Amino acid sequence: MTNSAIAQELLKQLEQLPLESQKKVLEFARTLNIITPKGKPGKDLLKFAGTIDRDSLKTMEKAIEYGCERTDNNN
Repeated sequence: MTNSAIAQELLKQLEQLPLESQKKVLEFARTLNIITPKGKPGKDLLKFAGTIDRDSLKTMEKAIEYGCERTDNNN
């Protein structure tokens, strides 16, 4: 199937959907275009296991818990 044929079939199907479903398809298509930055596989990070002391981990945990479910309305 060519790009043109796919686009035509997609438009044909899209036109048959209700507006809200069309919006969902559009949002989904937009998410497919987002470039996801590449990360490191977990196995590459194993060398860091155990390198953070317990007090620092507790501090990080508290900061995460404190910051969760809060919004910054200044952005």
